[in-house]
Amino acid sequence: MKQTRSLLLLTMFTVAANLLTVTAFAQSAQPAPTLVSVVDRDVSNIEKQMLDVAEAMPEDKFNFSPEKLNIPGGDFKGVRTFAEQLKHVAASNYLIWMRLSTDKPPAELNDGKGPDSVKTKAEIIQFLKDSFAFGHKAVATLTTANMLQVPEGSKSTRLRLAEFGAAHAYDHYGQMVEYLRMNGIVPPASRGN
Repeated sequence: MKQTRSLLLLTMFTVAANLLTVTAFAQSAQPAPTLVSVVDRDVSNIEKQMLDVAEAMPEDKFNFSPEKLNIPGGDFKGVRTFAEQLKHVAASNYLIWMRLSTDKPPAELNDGKGPDSVKTKAEIIQFLKDSFAFGHKAVATLTTANMLQVPEGSKSTRLRLAEFGAAHAYDHYGQMVEYLRMNGIVPPASRGN
């Protein structure tokens, strides 16, 4: 009899806790997360970070690289300029996410360097924005049924490609934050409200 009461109390407690969770979730007016919404949020987060650092760097500093500082013991010979970093991220976004999409990327991705014709701050930022728009569309094609499929021309699953686009951009974001700091600019994410 005690075991039955304990089991009944435990069941009632579990149901009540679940109801409270469901009620709280329903009151938050937020839809339940989906595979696409979670991955798309990752893409949106790095998109904002990348665009913020791109906007923060003055156009006259877009050709900056640490090589120009001549830091003793520093081996920065041949590293990308700030502009080249941005163009590389944008071109790589297309190259990584194109395996998920039926849309075609721009023709001149230049082995991940981006188009030679894209030179000004405005053009580079637009190229970057367009690459993230392409990424959002590509991520929207993910489903629980296809996320573990390996698309033609790839060795990675669709889910891995979707997340790798964001991870790759974060790697370069970290480098560009340092480029800002080397120019006396506090990165937007480090500024107070």
